[in-house]
Amino acid sequence: MSDGFVMELCGNRAAWQIVPENVESIDLESVGNIIENAGYEVGIRTRLCWTFFGPCDLTLYPSGKLLVKTENKELAAEVARLHVEKWAKS
Repeated sequence: MSDGFVMELCGNRAAWQIVPENVESIDLESVGNIIENAGYEVGIRTRLCWTFFGPCDLTLYPSGKLLVKTENKELAAEVARLHVEKWAKS
């Protein structure tokens, strides 16, 4: 059974790329505001990506992909579930 996303370890082993299934694009501002309301601090806001700081660092892209910067696989999976179940659906 699918979790609704693909989670890939990045080459440096300190980050995970989260690719939601059936999501081709998102509204960065809408999703970014939801992530901010979830307790993350916004860093950069451009049309190319938004960055966040919190329990782990995040980079959100217009495609819906999310880069989760942490070596902790369980934390990355928890953030991935939040992203596909709540954040990216806005």
